[in-house]
Amino acid sequence: MFAAFVYAFLIVCLVVVAYPLVYIVSSSFSSSAAVISGRVWLLPVEPTLKGYRAVFENPQIVKGYLNSLFYTGFGTAISVALTITAAYPLSRKDMYGRNVIMALFVFTMLFSGGLIPYYLTVKGLDLLNTRWAMVLPGALAVWQVILARTFFQTSIPAELTEAAHLDGCGDANFLLRVVLPLSKPIIAVLVLMYAIGYWNAYFDALIFLKSPDLYPLQLVLRNILILNSIDATMVKDVKELAERQGLKELLKYSLIVVASAPILIIYPFVQRHFVKGLLIGSLKG
Repeated sequence: MFAAFVYAFLIVCLVVVAYPLVYIVSSSFSSSAAVISGRVWLLPVEPTLKGYRAVFENPQIVKGYLNSLFYTGFGTAISVALTITAAYPLSRKDMYGRNVIMALFVFTMLFSGGLIPYYLTVKGLDLLNTRWAMVLPGALAVWQVILARTFFQTSIPAELTEAAHLDGCGDANFLLRVVLPLSKPIIAVLVLMYAIGYWNAYFDALIFLKSPDLYPLQLVLRNILILNSIDATMVKDVKELAERQGLKELLKYSLIVVASAPILIIYPFVQRHFVKGLLIGSLKG
């Protein structure tokens, strides 16, 4: 009976979590009239690709999509490289002053200068209204450094390092040829965490970017769904107003699916390593 109760509870949780996702996907493939009238419950009603056609015919959305892909790919590569090169030396017991350096890293998690010093720093580095403003300011996350450092401490034995040094292998060569091939789980964790962060980032773009050509997808979606509301007084034809309102609702669901697709595609490829890397990296070493 206890097992049956647990399974029933988990099934209820699955339905609660899965139904909104299914509803959004079904609404994105339904007609605007069906979405507005509330006829969509589970499966698409009057299936159509009108919403997706409107998404990809909008040059602003396509450009924002490409910008987000660039920020996510390039930014994730830089962040993972910086995190590994910071975490691996800090995991070595023979590194002088590693505890002090780690304390300085942790200090930044507890105290920060605030938004205005952050903006002035980016401005002083001449990064405003450039692609670098979306990549460099948040390139290194201390929490990810702690995870990677703990993983290296618990997974890379000191005897392996000593053996490599006896064979004439330097630290950089050891990192590239030995440590990285053994660190696929933590690399998968870092890639997924940083990729989600870059893909969902919009606040930095909101305060650092002025040119619409540099806007990421999230900021473009914000401008379309929140700022571009329909003014009923500007539309005289009731039928046209209903069509525009319906297209707006349909576009909302289509944009959610399009914006979520890359992360949903990436996750299955890193899932095998994600849980293992997160568990090992979170253990105190």
